[in-house]
Amino acid sequence: MSNIHPLQEISFDVFLQITWEDLRIQPIRPNTEKGTGEYVELTKADRDMIWVPDLYIRQLREMKMLTLFEEISSLRLYENSTISLSIGATIIIKCDMDFVLYPLDVQRCPVDFSSYKYPVKDLRFRWRSENALSFPNDFGDGFFRLPKYVVSFYTEQESQIVNYSDDNHSSARLEITLSREVKSYLLENYLPSTLFVSISWGSFVVVPEIVPGRMVLLVTTLLSLITMFDTVRNNSPDALELKCLEVWLISCTLFVFFALMEYFIVLFGIRYDKHWRVAKAQHASSIPPSITLQSAVTMAQSTMDTSINSVSFQRENGLEHTTLKVSGNNKIQPQDHHSKTTSASLSNIQDTVHSAQKVSSVMTRKRFRNVADVALLYAGSQRGRLDQLSLIIFPVSFLIFTISYWTMYLTESKKNFK
Repeated sequence: MSNIHPLQEISFDVFLQITWEDLRIQPIRPNTEKGTGEYVELTKADRDMIWVPDLYIRQLREMKMLTLFEEISSLRLYENSTISLSIGATIIIKCDMDFVLYPLDVQRCPVDFSSYKYPVKDLRFRWRSENALSFPNDFGDGFFRLPKYVVSFYTEQESQIVNYSDDNHSSARLEITLSREVKSYLLENYLPSTLFVSISWGSFVVVPEIVPGRMVLLVTTLLSLITMFDTVRNNSPDALELKCLEVWLISCTLFVFFALMEYFIVLFGIRYDKHWRVAKAQHASSIPPSITLQSAVTMAQSTMDTSINSVSFQRENGLEHTTLKVSGNNKIQPQDHHSKTTSASLSNIQDTVHSAQKVSSVMTRKRFRNVADVALLYAGSQRGRLDQLSLIIFPVSFLIFTISYWTMYLTESKKNFK
């Protein structure tokens, strides 16, 4: 019987059997009342007179001997001076587990059986060539199933070398592989979350004006996914990063959240089309037409030509004379008013250029508002198509995400399983 603990521990009820040869001991009467067949069953008093190897399990956290009326163990001496010691115990093994791929994770737990005192030159441990591991009849061939787990065992036939206590020691290694039954997680987590995301796409065919129906559908789906994510996070083992299942649930939650954001955009467009755009049009009709950019530029050019042609300078015999030219119906001004006229003309030019710049910025903002108006009408009005596009974009995006998700995580899981 075996149990998987959340604190990265494995508990087993096992019978450990160690066999070694000691030529110093010879059986006296193998077929007497002490035993039958090829071995003699030794008593507790005989055990103190026999050398027993010090078995050390590196990954052992705790070990309890099985007892009923007395300790469940046996010590046998065979005719060829072979001694076999068997004990029943419950052992708890430490195992370094990584749950990033949960529930597609595969955990490998090596268990080293060695000696603590004797180095490799004095004592060697290895598994028996035949029937190194034996299981009850209801177990599988080298593996057995637990709720949501498949446990398999593999023994290294060659002796392994481990180093501790500043020396090399021989070790018989047992590798325990833990893999999860994914079917239960598919039915409990992946299938419901996929259905929630699919149900959220139904909101795109609901008339946008039916706010309660569409909003209840999206908000209920979103809250269900959040509750599922919180339950999985509390009941799953801890990991240094987001686990595989958590990545899936977060992505499903984001798909539903984006569907809700799309509905907000549609509602904003409908309100803009029905209320704000109509009020804006009525307000614009009550304001007289403003000066255009072309007229402002033409006015600026005409003002500059008039100012330049109104005054010209001539140099004659080293003296400067001012000649006044008449433009249109303007009257000739006295020469002493020349500076005032020039400064007034320059001031008019600056004001006109400044007005032209203001008009240019107004036209730029107007173009941007026109683009925004078209986008909002396309999204939210009765003739908008945002829902129609979303009904295609959302399922295709979710399909691409699903294929990428399973391809990536299944590949990583197979790498750990080899």
